[in-house]
Amino acid sequence: MIQDAGNSRPAGGGKAVAMLSGGLDSTLALKLILDQGVEVVGVNFSTGFCLTDHAQQIHRSGRDPKKLRNEALRAGGDFAIPVEIIDIADEYLDIVKYPKHGYGKNVNPCIDCRIMMMTRAKRFMEEIGADFVFTGEVLGQRPKSQHRRAMETIAAQSGLGDRLVRPLSAKLLAPTRPEREGILDRELLMDFHGRDRKPQITLAEALGVTEWPQPAGGCCYLTDPNYAKVVFDLFAHEGRDEVSREDMILCKVGRHFRVNGAKVIVGRFEEENQFLRNFGGSRARLETMDVVGPLTLIDAELNDALVETAARLTARYSDGKGTSKLRVRVTNNGQSWELEVEPFTPETCHEFMVR
Repeated sequence: MIQDAGNSRPAGGGKAVAMLSGGLDSTLALKLILDQGVEVVGVNFSTGFCLTDHAQQIHRSGRDPKKLRNEALRAGGDFAIPVEIIDIADEYLDIVKYPKHGYGKNVNPCIDCRIMMMTRAKRFMEEIGADFVFTGEVLGQRPKSQHRRAMETIAAQSGLGDRLVRPLSAKLLAPTRPEREGILDRELLMDFHGRDRKPQITLAEALGVTEWPQPAGGCCYLTDPNYAKVVFDLFAHEGRDEVSREDMILCKVGRHFRVNGAKVIVGRFEEENQFLRNFGGSRARLETMDVVGPLTLIDAELNDALVETAARLTARYSDGKGTSKLRVRVTNNGQSWELEVEPFTPETCHEFMVR
C-alpha cells in the first residue's frame, strides 16, 4: 500500500522497464523512478523455481494468503503500473544445469540468471520503446551477483550497458545514460551499500511505502540448501543432460532417498501426496492400505529388492510405523499388487536419505 507522502511528481519524461519482484528493494526503486516523472512498465520473470508459485500449487491449509500472492502484481497494482509476466522456465533450466559463471552458495546461478533476465528485459524495453531498465539491486547486498565486478559484467553481457540503472546504489556507480540525458536526476537517487536493511526501511517510511513481503529474502528455491542437496544428487546420478523440468519440480517435495542408485520420493503430508500424484507421471506408486500414510514414487526400473525397500520406507512414514507388519499397494504400468512389510527403523531410513 502506498500512502501520500505529500510530494508532487516532477516532470522528468522518459519511459522505463522495472525489473519487479515486489520485494522491498524493487518497490523502493520503482517509487524513486516514478517520483522523477518517468513512465514505468514492470516485468516479472517466471523461472519455475519461485517459492510462492510452489506454495500456490501445494495449497496447504492454514497458510497465510499474503504468502500466496504474486508480489510483483501486487506492487504493480499499488502503483497503478502494468506488469508483464514473462515465462522463461524452459530456457532457464539450461542455465541451472550449466551456469557459465558458476553457482552461489547453493544451486543458484545468480550471475547467469541476472544476465538472462536483463537480456530479456532489454528486448522488452526495445519492443515498447522504453529508454532504460532498472532494478532494485543494492551494491554489496548479495555476495555472488551484487559486487561491483559482477554488476558490471551483468550490465555488459546483457547488452544493456549504461541503460541499466540501479536507483538504490546509483550514487556509488558510474553515471548511466538516463542520468546524462536528463531523464533522471542523480541527486534524487540513493547510495545504499551492503546487507543492512535499515536504510531501505527508513526510505520506505519517508516515501510512504507501507507494503512489502515479510520476511525479506527472495522467492527462489535455488538458494535453499536442502533443495540444492537434492538437485546436486540428481545431477550426479542421472547426468545433467538427462534431467528434465519435471525432475526438478519433484525435487521440491517429499523426502528423497537413494536405494542402490534408484530415486525414491516419499510425501510428507497430504498436500504433497496430491502434488506427487499430479506430477508423478508414469513412475511407480506405493501407498499403505490400512492406515494413513504417504504416497511414494519410485523413479527407476523396478526390481523386487527396490520395491520392498520403498515399501518399508513408505510404511515407516505412515501412521502404522510402530506395527510389525503393514500392507502396501504398488501400482505400475496399470498393474497393482500388494506387499506385507515391516517398517524400517529411523536409523535405516537415514542411511538411504539424500543429505
